[in-house]
Amino acid sequence: FNPGQTVSGRVVLELAAAARLGALRLRAMGAARVHWTESRSAGSSTAYTQSYSDRVEFLNHHDTLVAPTDNGEVTILQAGRHEFPFTFQLPETLATSFEGKHGSVRYWVKAKLHRPWATVKKVKKEFTVIEPIDINTPALLAPQAGAKEKLARAWYCNRGQVSVTAKIDRKGYTPGEVIPIFAEIDNGTSRAVVPKAAIVQTQTFIARGTKKQKKAVVTTIVGDSIAAGKREVWHGRALKIPPVGPSILQCRIIQVEYSLKVCVDIPGTSKLLLELPLVIGTIPLHPFGSRTSSVSSQYSVNLDWLSTIPEQPEAPPEYSAVVSSPEAEQSLAPPCRSELGGILEGPFFAYIQEFRFRPPPLYSEVPNP
Repeated sequence: FNPGQTVSGRVVLELAAAARLGALRLRAMGAARVHWTESRSAGSSTAYTQSYSDRVEFLNHHDTLVAPTDNGEVTILQAGRHEFPFTFQLPETLATSFEGKHGSVRYWVKAKLHRPWATVKKVKKEFTVIEPIDINTPALLAPQAGAKEKLARAWYCNRGQVSVTAKIDRKGYTPGEVIPIFAEIDNGTSRAVVPKAAIVQTQTFIARGTKKQKKAVVTTIVGDSIAAGKREVWHGRALKIPPVGPSILQCRIIQVEYSLKVCVDIPGTSKLLLELPLVIGTIPLHPFGSRTSSVSSQYSVNLDWLSTIPEQPEAPPEYSAVVSSPEAEQSLAPPCRSELGGILEGPFFAYIQEFRFRPPPLYSEVPNP
């Protein structure tokens, strides 16, 4: 479902014999929750655990499908199948369904059957909500570019400089699209360097003014080794976006963000890293929506002929293999393959099926009959 849509369903009650029914109630809920713990030291021999939790409620709907009678009598239902329809409207503002290591966004409907002198029977059904993110907006169609340089030093000696400039044609993409990367890497050092590009997902969990982050590489490409004193140019190097969940940007306690990182492995020193922001949306690029953007943004939607993209891509590297910083190494555990698998699962992947078919070609690409 999308925010603002109507949810309809029915509660089915099957009775083997006649039964007395006190009430049948329905509740629809939706909430974001975060929770994690941190161990802290309070001296040489004292340690304690600090807990962080928060919750944001998006949906809370109550409905009584069978109400108790005014005089206190119960309702008698005969044996057989009984259906009780229900309907309610979702709020206009909801966060996308999400499952993460330290938090989640979940939506569900629960029915409770009350009977005299009997335990309450409950049944629960979860459903998925996708907050639409239309990439056909000026902010998400704007090109992203940046430049970085780094001096390679060894034993306090200057070994030369490495510089990288990179550009992508827009900020917003949808799963299954190809990002053409335009980049120049100048190797002014005396040793060969290796450029890489990766899409990194950052999950941020917020509670009591404290943030907990988890980062993982979801896909990557590795360029050719660049010899000393040489330059490498990427003329739209293709990086395909795998099935990942959309960005979550408006939730107060959970955020899911993406970035394109172009890094250069420099022997003997830390990596040179250039980061460009990405937004993973749910509404694909309209075939007529990017007339002002570059030509690459128009053909990036249907690069089926591109032989450089394997059907079964290699497993992405660990996050530490792409980014190495003291802060990241101290606060983030490098993701393993099992963690990446957890990212590529969950209820929000129900929406990906609608992207199996690419948008139609531009009018200029259709041959004149």
